[in-house]
Amino acid sequence: MATSSNKSELEKMATQREKDAADYLEKHKIFELMENLTSMLFFYRPENPREFLVEQLEQLKMSQQNGVKGPNLFNNSNLDAVFGILDPANQKYITFAQYKQALTTLGIKNINECPEGVNEDKISHETFKTEAIQGLQRCSATYEQL
Repeated sequence: MATSSNKSELEKMATQREKDAADYLEKHKIFELMENLTSMLFFYRPENPREFLVEQLEQLKMSQQNGVKGPNLFNNSNLDAVFGILDPANQKYITFAQYKQALTTLGIKNINECPEGVNEDKISHETFKTEAIQGLQRCSATYEQL
């Protein structure tokens, strides 16, 4: 039968292992990687999901080695379409609240709270796309630079 000190020591070891596992997952951005891969599966719905995932992992590895941006769900035309939805009157700008909501919806975290045009509450199409592209690149950087 385990004594209370043995049980306490086992609990400490289990807690430390859980913390080590969480640190490992965070350090290597495993959650972000899985989230990106899952999103790409839902978006593209490939006939052969395993082959598709292998291809995506190979592209991510090559992008890390070559220092180029990795695969992304959204391209320029997608971002143009999002902006167009937010600017149906074609004013060439959106409000800061629209900008922030759109980037959040695209899955971008750590949004620039002071983009160009924020003081006038007029975020231009160019600023929106620049911020979206940079945010999406940060989101897709699922490999730690060695």
